[in-house]
Amino acid sequence: MNTKKTVLLAGIILVSFCLRTPLTAVGPLVDLIRADLAISNGLAGFLTALPLLVFAAFSPASSMLGSKIGNELTILIGLLILTAGVLFRSAGGTAALLAGTFFIGLGIVAGNVLIPSIIKQKFPDKVGIVTSAYSVSMFISGGLASGLSIPLADGLHLGWRYTLDASAVLVLAALLLWLPQLRQPNPAALRKAAAAPASIWRSPLAWQVSLFMGLQSFLFYCVVAWLPAILRSYGINAATAGWMLTFYQICAIPASFIAPVFADRCSDQRGITVVVCLIYLAGMLIFFLGSGFFLLLLGIALIATGSGASISLAFTFICLRTSSAGQASELSGMSQSVGYLLAATGPALLGFLFDYSQTWTSSIVLWILATVLLLYFGLCAGKDRYVFPREQAENALKEEEVKPC
Repeated sequence: MNTKKTVLLAGIILVSFCLRTPLTAVGPLVDLIRADLAISNGLAGFLTALPLLVFAAFSPASSMLGSKIGNELTILIGLLILTAGVLFRSAGGTAALLAGTFFIGLGIVAGNVLIPSIIKQKFPDKVGIVTSAYSVSMFISGGLASGLSIPLADGLHLGWRYTLDASAVLVLAALLLWLPQLRQPNPAALRKAAAAPASIWRSPLAWQVSLFMGLQSFLFYCVVAWLPAILRSYGINAATAGWMLTFYQICAIPASFIAPVFADRCSDQRGITVVVCLIYLAGMLIFFLGSGFFLLLLGIALIATGSGASISLAFTFICLRTSSAGQASELSGMSQSVGYLLAATGPALLGFLFDYSQTWTSSIVLWILATVLLLYFGLCAGKDRYVFPREQAENALKEEEVKPC
């Protein structure tokens, strides 16, 4: 790998650190934020849903902007917006908190959508391994941000404001490392590469990839939001339930790295999709049928393995089911718009089901049904084909004449 590609890979990894850290740091600090600003539990919960709604609303627009001014410049603008959002979020009262959170979502969405396109364009022969590095970086940084929030806020007496501001240092570092990429893009070539034979929204395969992305996002955010509460219903104390959520995040890391590597080695990914979804389903069934501590721990490990692998597979499908970086950008925008819209509804739906039934059984049944649908759309998305007919895809590939790094 030459120097330019090494710098680009380092930039991708550092940008990926910024795509989860400003969000996952909030959860452990919610009680401090609520007490300081005197906000309701409902408004505190909205802090989690707001970025997801922003992702859903602005993902297609990020793809369009990337095609007009270049993916690299769009990501740089996103990092600038993200920095402003992080600092503004903790600079004032409730209005600043909400406005800053909105701009954080707006800044993150550019990286969310365009990094898969850049991987497709710059690393066409290493899609699997680079996607693995990208996915694992998000998991690790997100988990560290959650784990370090309370030690920074309480242990070092930084409070919630300075603790949340700390992620701005990481974003600025990513911004500096990303600056060399501004010498790379050719906007005219990028516009040509982005041009698809037809609207991506009319492709059945694009919808199948998008629904796979959406269902894995739905399951992930439901598990993160409600797993500790479900564990407490089995008699596990709150502190242990919190550590078991950390265990879940740790178990997801190996699978998120391994799945894209294997997927990239095969022209058809249906086999690995079946394995991943059956592991996921086995973990869900343990929660439905079992109640012992170690049995639940096994269930968490299986769910985490399925979750980590499925999110990496979703990103890999974006690259493998398209023939050009422009198409990958469009499919990424579509799939993440659909995905985060489903993700935003998931935790609220599970909470409604619990309020209605006063038991988590119906919520776990919903998990199981969503996993079965994930398997179905994964089988559809895993078949060796393009979002557009092969002849059109090959023509689009010939048009994409962008200089390599």
